[in-house]
Amino acid sequence: MEAEIIFADRKLKNEYESLEKSKEFKWLHKALNRAFTDIMKSPSVGIPLKKYRIPKDLKLKKIDNLWKYDLPSGWRLLYSLGKEGITIIALVLEWCDHDNYQKKYSGKK
Repeated sequence: MEAEIIFADRKLKNEYESLEKSKEFKWLHKALNRAFTDIMKSPSVGIPLKKYRIPKDLKLKKIDNLWKYDLPSGWRLLYSLGKEGITIIALVLEWCDHDNYQKKYSGKK
């Protein structure tokens, strides 16, 4: 079953759109496009993270599942899956480099 990609907020969507015009991060825009296509085709293509690795700020927003999609150069895309009626929704939460991923999603306090 296919999924619909939705950004967590307008700021994140604007950041994604600005990557296309960036000389430094155009590659990231292309990688995210590839990831979005993969997730639309098969929502569970990513790696599910253990519940204890979901940060408190996301739990407060009722995020109870978290998926990681590995991007080039150690970057990660984080998303959550849900349903709206019969439609699977992939909620894009953020993308980050390896160091920021480790700090936020290691599950350590």
